[in-house]
Amino acid sequence: MPFDKGYKLSGGRPKGAINRSTEQAKLTLARLANKGLDNITEDIDKIRKENPIKAAEIYLKLLEYVVPKLKSVDMKVDAEVNARVEKLQIEVIQRENKDGSKNKDQ
Repeated sequence: MPFDKGYKLSGGRPKGAINRSTEQAKLTLARLANKGLDNITEDIDKIRKENPIKAAEIYLKLLEYVVPKLKSVDMKVDAEVNARVEKLQIEVIQRENKDGSKNKDQ
């Protein structure tokens, strides 16, 4: 008696389930990261005393994970503009130079 197409003997591991070694590795990395975060302020202060520029670079790189970057947005507007200039007024102002003479060009 042959098996039917698509027949499985067991369900196997459920979809998305993590094996034990991966779970342990992630837990170890999370603990290491938490330990590093506890000391990060002190570490940056030490770096700042020796090399303030390097400390600023580190600080800016860390900010990228906290504050999202703004992206430029291109907008295209297809619209008709029905506007007309009703009145145009030009005013010429005379100003005095430092030597007391009047100059219209300024």
